[in-house]
Amino acid sequence: MELRHLRYFVAVAEELNFTKAAAKLRLAQPSLTRQIHNLEEEIGVRLLNRSKSQVTLTEEGRSFLVDARRILTLSSESVQAVQRLSRGETGQLNIAYLSNFDFELLPETLAAFRQTCPHVALNLFDMTPAEQIRALESRKIDLGFVGLRPPSTTGSLQWESIARPRTVVVLPTKHHLAKKRQVTLGDLETMFFVGMSEKTHPGFRDWLNATCRQAGFTPRVLQDAELEPALMTFVAEGLGVTLARDHIKKLPHPGVAFRPLAPPVQNDYGIAWNRNNDSRALQQYIAIVKGLATRAR
Repeated sequence: MELRHLRYFVAVAEELNFTKAAAKLRLAQPSLTRQIHNLEEEIGVRLLNRSKSQVTLTEEGRSFLVDARRILTLSSESVQAVQRLSRGETGQLNIAYLSNFDFELLPETLAAFRQTCPHVALNLFDMTPAEQIRALESRKIDLGFVGLRPPSTTGSLQWESIARPRTVVVLPTKHHLAKKRQVTLGDLETMFFVGMSEKTHPGFRDWLNATCRQAGFTPRVLQDAELEPALMTFVAEGLGVTLARDHIKKLPHPGVAFRPLAPPVQNDYGIAWNRNNDSRALQQYIAIVKGLATRAR
């Protein structure tokens, strides 16, 4: 017995007319009659009562109709499911982000992805950049909004910039530079700095050094913070100044002032994924992120 036999039987059972059922199936009526007869012979049960004036279902036929419809529905759903899987429209996608930053692109891309791939389960994880990198390498997550480019030691990762936010100077509100509308990098040469710990934000120290070298000096970092709120606290307490992308202004910042750099300095903000991850859902999400990021620039 094949699925086509079930389709033929369901069509006849619904029409209770071989001529109408044959037209619906685009089959010749004698062929359809023969197929139904073969089905009954194969299972050893009479499914239809036939007379010159009408066709009716036997009791066994009514029971078989319920199961036949269920099997055909399951078959169709299975085909659709594997087709969605092939197109990357099913399964799950694990995405990590840094909750201390309300990065506008994240909710926008998630909404777009849900419309494109409604059958893919989205799982979000709040992780520091270092945690994201480790999770990407071990394939525990599919994509991370990691920010800075990961160190060169992470050869299994693919990183791509999706935004270039401006860099701001973070100062204590009572600092004399806070009175200025803009600050130059050169203004910071004699200052002590606080920074993000390499344990949680790998690559931050390299970025800070490279930025300050544009003005011909290496920053003197007095203290490292593992999380952004601690960094703001260190600045507010006068332990030092720091540089950050302007999204940091979204954090609560009592005792802290932000000033733009003149001339402006921009730093790349990127996403990362494991280059060995062949998930189609991941590739679709990456395409959505890139598309929306390009429009936002």
